[in-house]
Amino acid sequence: MRTNVIIAATLTLDAVFFVLNISVAAVGGSRAVLSQAVYTISDLVGTGMILLGQRESVRPATPRHPFGRGKERFFWAFVAGLLTFSLAGSLVLGEGLLQILTPKPVAAISDGLLTIAGTLAANLGSLVVVLWELRRDGQTVEGLLASEHQGVKSIFLQDTVAVAGAAVAFSGLFLVRITGNALYDGLSAAVVGALLLLTGFVLAAEARSLLVGRSVSDEEGREILRTVEQYPFVRKVVDMRSMVLGPEEALVTLQVNFLDELNTDDIEMHIDQLQRFIRGEHPRVRHLVIQPVSAPEEPHRPRPKGSAPLPSGGSPGSADPPGRGAKR
Repeated sequence: MRTNVIIAATLTLDAVFFVLNISVAAVGGSRAVLSQAVYTISDLVGTGMILLGQRESVRPATPRHPFGRGKERFFWAFVAGLLTFSLAGSLVLGEGLLQILTPKPVAAISDGLLTIAGTLAANLGSLVVVLWELRRDGQTVEGLLASEHQGVKSIFLQDTVAVAGAAVAFSGLFLVRITGNALYDGLSAAVVGALLLLTGFVLAAEARSLLVGRSVSDEEGREILRTVEQYPFVRKVVDMRSMVLGPEEALVTLQVNFLDELNTDDIEMHIDQLQRFIRGEHPRVRHLVIQPVSAPEEPHRPRPKGSAPLPSGGSPGSADPPGRGAKR
């Protein structure tokens, strides 16, 4: 997925419509238009943080950060969600409540409606870009929401909420024009503020789970176990633990009980081959630790007749992925 394309499109649209919304809000005094200005600037800052995390995450590993800096994406997504959207939501909610309690006349309503309509169209356009990139990569929205692509997921959720917020703001300002009651302006701004707060908490909660150290999905974990158990010299997998380090990167540790008749040299050779086998089937597993352990007595698994060590390329008929054959 071309994440930079999505981020660049979002940044450009946010910058343009922030200027338009804040100008109209300053002239007309509409809290609904102001809510759109605050949302676009918070979206702009949040997307900038996501872009920063994207760039920091590709820095090479160092002795101090031996597993790389993939979690930079999760950290900056957490900051963008909790800080930017929470502050923006509180500001807009407060302005909306103030307009409800002490309504002030709203001017330049037509300009406000046009500006909000443009913001709505821009957010819909940003959503189309995300959906186009998903379709281009053969992915679905459900798959995106279940993935660890925190940056793109955050932008998708932000744009979805932005469309809803712009629709609410447009409706509120339209009611003001029809009825002349500025109360609707405050109500719409308060709803947008609540949406901003909710968006911030949802994004922060998702990023927090990944920052703390979430395992790979149950389905991916089962696939990795199935791959290991298919190796003919493995008796059983005693334990497996994993942690997501980035959208395309995971750490996996395995405690494996090999067949009893293997000596130490045999086990070392099979650990090397098993590592290549796993990485060939699961490229996301970039950091892999295999520890040979004993296991409680159970019915002996006989050595397969005529079986031989897997070729150095990993699974039968597959080539060794470049740069992944080194033993860890």
